[in-house]
Amino acid sequence: MKKAGIIIGIIVVLALLMIPQYNGLVQSKENVSEAYAQVQNVVQRRADLIPNLVNTVKGYTKHEEDVFIKVSEARSGVKNAKNPEELATANEQLTSALNGMNVVVERYPELKADKQFTQLMDELAGSENRIATERKNYNTVVKSYNQKVKRFPTVIFAKLMGFNAEKYFEADKSAQVAPKVNFE
Repeated sequence: MKKAGIIIGIIVVLALLMIPQYNGLVQSKENVSEAYAQVQNVVQRRADLIPNLVNTVKGYTKHEEDVFIKVSEARSGVKNAKNPEELATANEQLTSALNGMNVVVERYPELKADKQFTQLMDELAGSENRIATERKNYNTVVKSYNQKVKRFPTVIFAKLMGFNAEKYFEADKSAQVAPKVNFE
């Protein structure tokens, strides 16, 4: 009888020690989810601006259809991304497609003077800044969560409860290479 009481006492003490650990992991995991949702929010804002920009540019450039198709496909990739890696890749593809559209814009000086086009480009620039800020915030929250999940003795409990390290929101490898600018 005495042994049963000691065993129950040990179990109760262990449970009382584990509850704060578990709650802390849940809170940190929710912070990661919240930060990722905010990254998705600002990337979606950018993607929602694209149709307006495309329509404005289309009004000036009737024969540049392949550029618009690439932009549309890249925009779909952003909408269909299911995790940070897919969203990062889709976002890079959208940036690349927009760069292709910028080449088209350079061929039409009257378009660059269009007020609606200018406003849309300003909105896109603002979106780019928001995306950079939210990616940084997401990575900060992931760092905090990963540190918590990997520290001893929490790492043991985290593994038992199914808490795994999260991946950082990383830029595509192509972003590591500076673009070549030629003013010929």
